[in-house]
Amino acid sequence: MSKKVKAFLYNLICFAILFIAFRYVIQHYTQLTGYWIPITAFVVGTLIAPKFQAIQTRDGEKLFMKWVFISGIKEIK
Repeated sequence: MSKKVKAFLYNLICFAILFIAFRYVIQHYTQLTGYWIPITAFVVGTLIAPKFQAIQTRDGEKLFMKWVFISGIKEIK
């Protein structure tokens, strides 16, 4: 599996987990109703989810991650 596919899957999985968790929390602990629940969960999940990206370097393709809770960019092995 290429690093680009791994980056896409990691982005998708992390966002999906956070979206589902925030949707549950928003639905049960706020007064929001209707479309506001998934819209709010989408925005929060997008802002909080870590971002993965595959970059071509001299040493080959590498996978990097940036997250709001971690300073800087980390290489994923």
